[in-house]
Amino acid sequence: MNKSLRQLFTAVLVLFVILGISTTILSAIRSDELNADPRNARAIYHTYGTPRGQILTSDGTVMARSDASNDAFKYQRVYENGAVYAPVTGYFSITQGTDRGIEDSRDSLLSGESDALFWERVKAVLTGTQNTGATIETSIDARLQTLAYQLMDGKDGAVVVTQPKTGRILAMVSTPSYDPNQLANHDTQSANLAYQQLVADGNNPMLNRATSELYPPGSTFKTVVAAAAIDSGDYTIDSQIPAGASYTLPGTNVQLTNASAQGAGSNGTISLEDALAYSSNTAFAQLGVAVGQQKLDDMASKLGYGTSITIDGTTSTGSPMKTVAAKLPTDMGDDRLALASIGQGDNLTTPLQNALIASAIANDGTLMRPTLVDRVRSSDLSVLSETKPQVMSQAFGKDTADQLTKGMQSVITKEYPTLAIDGVAVAAKTGTAQIGENNERIDGWIIGFAPADDPQIAISVVVHNTDLYGSLTAGPIMKSLMEEALKQ
Repeated sequence: MNKSLRQLFTAVLVLFVILGISTTILSAIRSDELNADPRNARAIYHTYGTPRGQILTSDGTVMARSDASNDAFKYQRVYENGAVYAPVTGYFSITQGTDRGIEDSRDSLLSGESDALFWERVKAVLTGTQNTGATIETSIDARLQTLAYQLMDGKDGAVVVTQPKTGRILAMVSTPSYDPNQLANHDTQSANLAYQQLVADGNNPMLNRATSELYPPGSTFKTVVAAAAIDSGDYTIDSQIPAGASYTLPGTNVQLTNASAQGAGSNGTISLEDALAYSSNTAFAQLGVAVGQQKLDDMASKLGYGTSITIDGTTSTGSPMKTVAAKLPTDMGDDRLALASIGQGDNLTTPLQNALIASAIANDGTLMRPTLVDRVRSSDLSVLSETKPQVMSQAFGKDTADQLTKGMQSVITKEYPTLAIDGVAVAAKTGTAQIGENNERIDGWIIGFAPADDPQIAISVVVHNTDLYGSLTAGPIMKSLMEEALKQ
């Protein structure tokens, strides 16, 4: 073989080696990366060539489904009452992929690509039938979700309704909301424009305020302080504690006062029950300092503070849906501790976290892990997985819970009888957190549960940036939801 032929043979051999290596890299090493690349049209067509599974409420109401379409993508994702259920469903988009909610946390099941659906895929190949994604049955109560959205429409805030004994989330509403159908549009230009407009919207409608926004909890946090005090064994709900018309924060000239004269108590003291009922700032600021940072931290942690809580999914099913962690800073001076004890200062929480506090009190001190999905079914309706109630923590005992319940019932019977429900004992705690420059605006809160003697639901409501007390903004919303939930 002459020199030229040898050089040509070597060059061809090198090219074949390079081709083999590059093919291996593309088909094996970088396959997942390339499939996930939004510029990969083949991956997009493959994804849309299979009907994605449905997302249902607990009564079978369809929140999300895939309909056959007359275009190259074959199936169109459709969201019924999209804005109502958006915090639960999230969205599935040609341009953005899966994002937020169950679309993201259960993506591999909805798409039919999960290992749990392997035999379903094999069966589809052998029978020549269409492979379909799994159906996700959630714990959402369609009546409560719809009512909560209607009650919050036009407001900035969130509602969470849970089942205290199981941790099931019955409603999760965030307003203002958005319509996922705009993002599911097969017209990529239109879908991109809708996404850009939503991202640029100063009201941040795609943010799930129930799980991902932090607010000062205001006086709702007094339930945590009371729990720490009673659980320490040094106090009962009948204990007389220091109060007064005003209280000077330790080491400062700043004076706290109460929203009502009853909060001052009598002769400088007040019962812990009445301190809860009349939301005494002077009493709880002093009580928080007396209980101490360590005991308060411990109680808050048992109730979920400081932890990002997973409410649905795993890394094997998608991107888990998690909360941001509620914050109660450590190593506070007594002045900051006093403020944190009335739900102000450096104390920040989510609406879901506040629902967990109400749920723990309602469930004899046992905090159940919050869940959003009841079960997953394959296309033949067989159950692939079913969620079982799981204890998250034992925050305190039944005696402490009973005493807290007594105090929270007094909030309704003594201070806010307009929030009472005929024939039903209601336990609640309002909150009015001051926000903004010069504290001129309010985050209005309420947490509660009913019936107080056999709790079926626990509720957390926040109305952000209002000018009314929590009892007037959030209170009527809680009452309406309780009445709807407890209908026979």
